[in-house]
Amino acid sequence: MSRSDSPISNENFLEQIINEDLSNGFDKNKLRFRFPPEPNGYLHIGHAKSICLNFGFGKTFSSPVNLRFDDTNPEKENITFINSIKEDIKWLGFTWDSECYASDYFDKLFDWAIHLIKNNNAYVDSQDQETISEQRGIPTSPGVLSPYRERSVEENLDLFNKMKEGGFLPGECVLRAKINMSSPNMHMRDPVLYRIINHDHHRTKDKWKIYPTYDWAHGQSDYIENISHSLCTLEFLVHRELYDWLIAHIPKEKEILPKQREFARLNLSYTIMSKRKLADIVKLGVVSGWDDPRMPTISGLRRRGVPPGAILNFCDKVGVAKRENIIDYALLDFCTREVLNKISHRVMVVLDPVELEIINYPENKSETLTAENNQEDESYGSRKLSFSKNLYIERDDFKEEANRKYFRLTLDKEVRLKNGYIIKGEKVEIDKEGNIKKIFCTYDPKSKSGSGSPESLRKVKGTIHWVDKNNYENISVNIYDKLFLSETPGENDDGDITTQINNESIKTFDGACAEISLRDATFDKYYQFQRKGYFKLDSKSSKIIFNRTVTLRDNIKY
Repeated sequence: MSRSDSPISNENFLEQIINEDLSNGFDKNKLRFRFPPEPNGYLHIGHAKSICLNFGFGKTFSSPVNLRFDDTNPEKENITFINSIKEDIKWLGFTWDSECYASDYFDKLFDWAIHLIKNNNAYVDSQDQETISEQRGIPTSPGVLSPYRERSVEENLDLFNKMKEGGFLPGECVLRAKINMSSPNMHMRDPVLYRIINHDHHRTKDKWKIYPTYDWAHGQSDYIENISHSLCTLEFLVHRELYDWLIAHIPKEKEILPKQREFARLNLSYTIMSKRKLADIVKLGVVSGWDDPRMPTISGLRRRGVPPGAILNFCDKVGVAKRENIIDYALLDFCTREVLNKISHRVMVVLDPVELEIINYPENKSETLTAENNQEDESYGSRKLSFSKNLYIERDDFKEEANRKYFRLTLDKEVRLKNGYIIKGEKVEIDKEGNIKKIFCTYDPKSKSGSGSPESLRKVKGTIHWVDKNNYENISVNIYDKLFLSETPGENDDGDITTQINNESIKTFDGACAEISLRDATFDKYYQFQRKGYFKLDSKSSKIIFNRTVTLRDNIKY
């Protein structure tokens, strides 16, 4: 892969760190990276940045990348989340060298915990979590030592083995590292290494009653797997000191010690990146599931119709920074349009139809028009459109009276039917409720698009799309708006994210009329509904339902 083809197209500070290590003698053949998600939910667009970063470095340096599941909390993790994570990574175009699990190392981690106890670097604390948290105090003053901190090695070994065998209930005791209760870094104040969880694990079943914390499992898993550079988001910067301390206090069996370095996480406007809060809105039924097209999950974006290339380009444009900032959602839309414009099949769909009758078009006549499938790529070919006296157009493409800035159909003015003829509005039929029931127009028979006649080259200011009333397909269409009302949802929700939900984030058109070609629409294709936006066939429905991915231009205020 060439440098320009890599998801990391410009050298960033993390790549500089790696290159400096190489220039200082680190063996390039020993570079190894990892992507370590916890399988407690679906991946979101923020995870895509980390995926592109780690797997991008794998491609840049021709180095292996492990997929490691941080499965240390059996109460929240399951195989469904694991399978979805693997599907997302593959869909983005990446493959991993080894599929690993923190649970692969539970026996080793337990043995190393015994090693810590024997070296007086860990102890069993019989206090509850609330008391332990209170004793840690605040960074500017020392914490309070646990009354159990000086238990003998023998007593700690006995208690820890009883914890392992299920001799205590959850919350009755924990294993803590013995470090420094006066450290200004709160994570160094005797952190918890093991807690009791009486819940079957998706892989180890009922073997374990105690489970390692993230801090105890993560760095040691990196060490076991020979990870050279452990890349984390900025919230783990304060964990780095503990990361290094724990690795320094386990028996050394390997030459390579992993190096943790941090980068800014992806924050996207009008979006939340908390799996816990995303899980809440799923459980509350605010959305239909983790893959709801309004969700910022990778599966939700995929179902909405965002192509993988758009996400890769987006992550590349966002780049890798040392400071947190909020990225405008419009950038993701821009990247999506860039890709979809090149790969989408053009079709005509009328969302809110009103009948249009061409008064001077011959009765019982129909003809076939030709339209390009993609003006950006001739290889997409062309398609046939049926045309007759009676058509459907968009209701908002007609006004009885309009000002000079209105370039769609109105009485006594001309517009062109896309790929068809020039028409002029003549009169309307109104129903009992005062709504327009039918529009009547005349057409210029010599103005057919592509016919080569002088009349066909005649310019009019407006062009509208249409569908033949005598040959169309009924479809449903979902139009989406942003899911959250606030640019920074979650900041001022007082713990209730539902207060930030946009209750008008979806609008469904069940009576949309589409050209007949969409009867054979497939899930692997992307479509541009001309003048309406980019759409994708919904993968979860047995009916013909399309989800709008993004508008044709940035006319939505984010």
